[in-house]
Amino acid sequence: MKKILKNYFNYFLYFYRYLRYRIFVSFSLSFIKGVLDGFGLAMFIPLLKLSSSSQNVSESSEMGNLSFLPEFLEKIGISLTITTALLIILSFFCLKGVITFIEGIMRVKYQQLFIREIRLTNIQLLNSYSFSEFVKSDAGKIQNTFSAEVNRVAMAYGSYFKSIEYGVLVLVYVSFAFASNTEFALIVAVGGVLTNFIFKWLFRKTKMLSRKYTNRAHNFQSLLIQHVANFKYLKASGLNYFYGNKLKNNINQLEEIQRNLGVVDATLMALREPLTILVVVIAILFQVNYYNADIGLIILSLIFLYRALTFLMAMQENWNKFLSVSGSMENMTEFTSELRNNKEKNGIVKFETFENKISLENIYFKYNNTTVIDGIDLNISKNETIAIIGESGSGKSTLMNILSGLLIPSNGQLLIDGIDISELDINSYRKRIGYIAQEAPIFNDTIFNNVTFWSEKSSDNLQKFHEAIRKASLSEFVNSLDDKEDEYLGNNGINISGGQKQRLSIARELYKDVDFLFMDEATSALDGETEAAIQSNIDLLKGRYTILMIAHRLSTIKNADKIILLKNGKIEAFGTFEELLKTSPTFVRMIKLQEF
Repeated sequence: MKKILKNYFNYFLYFYRYLRYRIFVSFSLSFIKGVLDGFGLAMFIPLLKLSSSSQNVSESSEMGNLSFLPEFLEKIGISLTITTALLIILSFFCLKGVITFIEGIMRVKYQQLFIREIRLTNIQLLNSYSFSEFVKSDAGKIQNTFSAEVNRVAMAYGSYFKSIEYGVLVLVYVSFAFASNTEFALIVAVGGVLTNFIFKWLFRKTKMLSRKYTNRAHNFQSLLIQHVANFKYLKASGLNYFYGNKLKNNINQLEEIQRNLGVVDATLMALREPLTILVVVIAILFQVNYYNADIGLIILSLIFLYRALTFLMAMQENWNKFLSVSGSMENMTEFTSELRNNKEKNGIVKFETFENKISLENIYFKYNNTTVIDGIDLNISKNETIAIIGESGSGKSTLMNILSGLLIPSNGQLLIDGIDISELDINSYRKRIGYIAQEAPIFNDTIFNNVTFWSEKSSDNLQKFHEAIRKASLSEFVNSLDDKEDEYLGNNGINISGGQKQRLSIARELYKDVDFLFMDEATSALDGETEAAIQSNIDLLKGRYTILMIAHRLSTIKNADKIILLKNGKIEAFGTFEELLKTSPTFVRMIKLQEF
C-alpha cells in the first residue's frame, strides 16, 4: 500500500503534509461548482421546449436520467414556465459564482499558507542543520532552493490544484453526460482517454526537462555566489571575463531548457482544441448514423461532454505546467529531508553562565576516514587566555569548532562545568560565546545594528552599545562619522577598513554579554600597526573573559596564560610562552622563522 501511495499519490501526499483537511475543502468546492453548473445547463432543455411550445411543461423525458430535476421542481410546487426556468438557471449560476469566489479566496489563502509553511520549516531546519554537513553542502543549491525554487514550488501548487479542480469538473460533467445520453457519452469518453495517451510522452519530456532546469539553476546560483565573493580577485587578476563566460554558458543552458519547455507547452495548447472537436464530431456521427438518437439528448450530452473535454484538455495543460516545475518540488522534498536527517543533536540542560572549567577527555575527531584530532586531553579554566598554534592542517580550527559545539567529537568527552556537551541545550551554550573570525562578518546596515544585532534602540541598549565600542576602541571612529552610530557600512563593510571591521566584530561580541571569546586568526589579515592596536584591545580583555585564540603571528600570543602547540591532531607542547621557549624545539623554530 505504501508503495502504491508513493508511486501514484506522491505529490498529493506532499501537499497534504502541509495543508491537511484544506485539500478536501478545495476538492469539495470544485465539486459543488461543477454540480451547480451542470444543473444550470440541464435546465436549458426544458427552456428550449417551453420557448417552442409557449406553455407549461410537465414531461421531462427529453432530459434522460436528469429528468429528476424538473420533476423535483414540480413536486415542490414550482411550475416550469419560461420565466421560472430562466430564474432557476440564473439562481444556479449565481450560486456557482458565489462558490467560485469562495474557492478563489481559499485557493490564495491556502497557497500563502503552503509557501509560508515551506519557508518557515526550512529556515527552522537550516538553523538546526549540522555544521559538519553544512560545510560539505552546495551554497548555490541552498540559496536557489530558498529563493527561485520556492517560487517554482508555488507555481507547482497552483498548477497542481488547477489540474485537480479541472479533473473534478471533468468527472462531474462526464457523470451528467452519461445521465443524459449514455451511448454518446461513452464514445466521447473513450476518445478523451485516447487523446490522453497522445500527451503521455510530452508529460515525460516535461518532467525530465524540469529536473534538468533545477540542477542547472543550482549550478548558476553557486557560480554567481562565487563570482560576487571573489570579485576583487577576479577583477585584479583579469579573470573576471573568463569566469563571466562560465555564467553566460550556464545562462544559455537554462534558456535552452526553457525554450524546450515552451515548445512542449505550445504543442499541448495547439493540439488541445482540434482534438476536442475531432472527438465530438466522431461521436455525433456515430449517434446520428448508427443509433438514431434524439438530437435534444445529443445536444444536452454534447454540452456536458464539450465542457468535460475542454476541462480535460485544460487539466492536461495545467498538469504539464505542473510537471515543468515538478523538478523543483522534488528538489524541495530532497532538500527538506536532507536538513531534517542531518539535524544536530541537542540536549535539554540550559547553559546559564560559565562557572569553572572546560574539560576535554581523550577527544578524537575524524573527517571521513582521516583522523584530525587524535586523543586530546585538556582543561581550560574560567577567564584563562589560551592560544592554539601549529602548522596548517594540525587541527587548530577543528579543535576550536569542537570547543564551540559546532563539531561533535567522534570519541571522548567534552565537559562544560562537568556537564557533557551532548546534554546541553547547545544554542544556550553558543549564546555565551563571542566568535571573532579572520573575515569579520559585516552586514549591510548601520553601525548600531551591526554591533547590537538589531536590538531596539532604547536608552539601555544605547548605553550597552557605547560601552562595547569603548572596549573595542571604536568610540573615536564612530563619533567622527556624520551619522554616528546610524552610519551605513555598505555591502560587507566596503566603506571601512579591515581594522575597523575587526573592532566592530569585537564590539558585537562584547555587546552580547558573553563568557567566552573565540578568535580564529582574528588579526592575521591585518597590517602590523593595526594588528598591534587590535591586540592591545584584546589584552585589555584578558582576565575578564575566557579567551581562546588561534594565532598565526606568534607575537600576538606572548601574554597568553597557556599555549597549545598542535601537530597532526595531537598536543605536542603545552605551557606558557617562556616555558615553550625552554622545552619545545618546534616552538623555538617557529619563533625563529618569524624573526621574532
